[in-house]
Amino acid sequence: MPAASLMSPIVPYGADETVFVVIDNSGAPGSAPRQVECADLNTAISDLIAGRFSDPVQVVAFNTLEHWTQDLSADAANEIVERCDSEAAPMPEHLDDFVRRHVRLRELAH
Repeated sequence: MPAASLMSPIVPYGADETVFVVIDNSGAPGSAPRQVECADLNTAISDLIAGRFSDPVQVVAFNTLEHWTQDLSADAANEIVERCDSEAAPMPEHLDDFVRRHVRLRELAH
């Protein structure tokens, strides 16, 4: 098997691409969290609201060419709150802990 085929297909070598990942607690004791790639932050937030994740823990962006990572969990949590408020919709139950945890962390940082 050629070495190139062993590389992750998420970010092609040399690509200047930002990848967004939602980390979801799988729920099973001792098991690793599930990590799901999303096209962009808006897609990640929409997928969170839609219930694609049962127990989201974190939203992270990274760029391998520029060598940076950023925790976007607080931004995602605040956007979820804003969307629910603007649509007069209740907070989805599966997001209660995620939003509470990350909105509070953002408030403590400021």
